[in-house]
Amino acid sequence: MAITNHDSAPSAPAAGSRPNSGLSERGGRFGAQVARPASAAEQLAPLLQVFFPGGPPVRFSFWDGSAIEAAGGASGGRQPGEVVVRSPRALRRLLWSPNELGLARAVVSGDVALEGDLYELLKLLRDEAGVSAYGPRRRPKPGAVVAGVRAAVRLGAIGLPPPPPPEEARIGGWLHSKRRDAAAVRHHYEAGNEFYRLVLGPAMTYSCARFEVEGMSLEDAQAAKHDLICRKLGLADRPGLRLLDVGCGWGSLALHAARRYGAEAVGITLSPSQVDWAQRRAREEGLAGKVEFRLQDYRDLAGERFDVISSVGMFEHVGSERMGSYFSTLFGLLGPRGRLLNHAISKPGGSKMRGARFIARYIFPDGELIDVAEVVKAMERAGFEVRDVESLREHYVETLRSWVSNLEAAWDKAVALVGEARARAWRLYMSASANAFEEQKISVHQVLGVRPGPGGDSGMPRTRGKW
Repeated sequence: MAITNHDSAPSAPAAGSRPNSGLSERGGRFGAQVARPASAAEQLAPLLQVFFPGGPPVRFSFWDGSAIEAAGGASGGRQPGEVVVRSPRALRRLLWSPNELGLARAVVSGDVALEGDLYELLKLLRDEAGVSAYGPRRRPKPGAVVAGVRAAVRLGAIGLPPPPPPEEARIGGWLHSKRRDAAAVRHHYEAGNEFYRLVLGPAMTYSCARFEVEGMSLEDAQAAKHDLICRKLGLADRPGLRLLDVGCGWGSLALHAARRYGAEAVGITLSPSQVDWAQRRAREEGLAGKVEFRLQDYRDLAGERFDVISSVGMFEHVGSERMGSYFSTLFGLLGPRGRLLNHAISKPGGSKMRGARFIARYIFPDGELIDVAEVVKAMERAGFEVRDVESLREHYVETLRSWVSNLEAAWDKAVALVGEARARAWRLYMSASANAFEEQKISVHQVLGVRPGPGGDSGMPRTRGKW
């Protein structure tokens, strides 16, 4: 393992020798040999050896100017960037939380910086050490913990756990109660409309776009996604239908449906900022009489009737324990031949965003990704006939990369709006998510169902050609 000190060239232990002892000899004032204090790189080399037996795949540099160079064999020659450990406090965070949460806290707080091509950097770290925001997490072996404690003692990093960054969610109450769900949504969406405008672009749509042709802009791809949903719901064939958009975000889909197809749209969300933005957009576009936006929980819609329902990017907040009730509630709001389009991120086998997970603490508290097969079964149990299932997985890769590019291009303004810690968290989350979609760790599906009419009449077109 090659080590670079701030006052030396890279060095490596000779074959058969012990790992670098952390000591070197230099001439003293009268020519006597004195021990040079061990650098951070020398002290931490045994710890990195535990996680990266073949050597770290990227360069690790430390607060004292020392570094551990990348092992060319581990990365296959790729050098997308480096891990910069800016403070001994990073080690203390990892000792108290030796998992992805400890690393996330170090990154969000700025104790660790991931510099360079973040997509490739995350892939290399995950492949070599099992670090992942979505996939199975490798538990640290006892040897790693022991090595970490020894290094921390030598570096003077032992102490009480550093407080988590204030951006970390702390939500109480019964899981998926109305109050707790509202708090979880506010944590995620109340970063501020201006921050989301920087990241999402003019479309202000926080869900997977549909890039129908190469080179399509993000704004046009989001409009294409909205139009696909409207056509699947049959709005093109029956102008004036009453649409419910559950989890309407900043109103883009509801406004598209009213503007293009004359739909009477109701959008509901638990985010006050989203309601304010959507209502203003409706007024500016002259659609205030066609579209209504409410601060409302879907569980409080009893007694209303809609022709069609869209649920886009909302289902991830529902949870497997409540999905049966969710679909039953929506089924009860529809009349005969009424359609539901559920657009949601999915994961084979499912994944609950709770506990010591980066995404649970900083992005989606209480979120859950449900296997699309379970979604289909739950819709059928609620009474829907499932008519179509479509994956947009590759489209989400391009969507997320567009959002990351937007954030990086407006980084200084984003930091001014939400602070550097939150901006770091979002960059990490979106980059890791793009990798997860690209590698089929997670996916996104549109599931179209209908409430059959008398005698099983669905009112559906014969083929997908209608959309």
